[in-house]
Amino acid sequence: MRAVLQRVSRAVVRIEDQVVGSIDQGLLVLLGIAPRDSDEQVRWLAEKIVNLRLFADEQGKMNRSLLDVGGAALIVSQFTLYGDARKGRRPSFTEAAPPSIAIPLYEAFLAAVANYGVRVASGRFGADMAVELVNEGPVTLIVETP
Repeated sequence: MRAVLQRVSRAVVRIEDQVVGSIDQGLLVLLGIAPRDSDEQVRWLAEKIVNLRLFADEQGKMNRSLLDVGGAALIVSQFTLYGDARKGRRPSFTEAAPPSIAIPLYEAFLAAVANYGVRVASGRFGADMAVELVNEGPVTLIVETP
């Protein structure tokens, strides 16, 4: 699994001009799933993300986690995170999991993050979505499962 995390003061995902998910302070998580991923990667990544210290403490240092600040997570599936553009002019997406694998793992990831007590909002798997965000910092981090 591969995730791009962005620390946000707000984020919204729309489908056909309708808001389907929104958060205030928290993390926008763009989530890519590979064919070899499993529930083990889901658990590892959820635990890593909710505990990463990406939020400022009283001294302005990144010492607080999503759990510490009571932040939310907007989680959006993004198969293009596994795009390979090393050859040619069109990326290859053969490293992205097919929907039969990716959908159950995406839903398991939403539940795993929520099980930590984090408010979770999401996009819709496979939909054409518009994502709007205010990246604070800016803070953007890429996290991959081992």
